[in-house]
Amino acid sequence: MKHFLKYTLSWVSQNLSVPFWMVGHIHLMTSIYADIHEILMSLGMNIIVAAGFIHDFIEYRKEKLNK
Repeated sequence: MKHFLKYTLSWVSQNLSVPFWMVGHIHLMTSIYADIHEILMSLGMNIIVAAGFIHDFIEYRKEKLNK
């Protein structure tokens, strides 16, 4: 299960980072956050993407150091 969750985190961060950030930034520029729910959802999506990038970087470093 641990490997599946790591794979899922990695997949989400790689495939959904651009849509999350593009929609989020366009949304931030065109509307005013009046609802804490929207702020928390945006923050949560960015945290998921950032965690995936960090995880992928750590795995990449491990591979490079082992060669």
